[in-house]
Amino acid sequence: MKIKTKKPSKQRKLLYNAPYHVRGKIMAAPLSEELRKEYGCRSLPIRSGDTVRILRGDYKDYEGRVTRVDRKKYRVYVDGVTREKADGTTVPVPIHHSKVEIIKLNIDDKWRKRILERKSLEKTEKAEE
Repeated sequence: MKIKTKKPSKQRKLLYNAPYHVRGKIMAAPLSEELRKEYGCRSLPIRSGDTVRILRGDYKDYEGRVTRVDRKKYRVYVDGVTREKADGTTVPVPIHHSKVEIIKLNIDDKWRKRILERKSLEKTEKAEE
């Protein structure tokens, strides 16, 4: 699904109609400066368990773990980011993936380790050319 277009309406259409597996790649967030130097890549798709810093909005500079990633709505739920409703119940506040920065990666998954190794290899190969 690599259709290149510059028209905003087509870009929006591609976002709304993107299949589930592509939405995961779209939901990438930039890494912090320390992680960029350590792993040699700028951004990675967000997964639950990652620790993120919110960069925009009412919860700016808040750091917490990602509890849920909602690919359908392109939103991330961070532990501790809640709002109280009128009836007194607390609900988690959805945050857009582009408004957060990953500050600690969850590397429990062997697939995530492979992704990081592959990205760092690609970076070194491009530097050698």
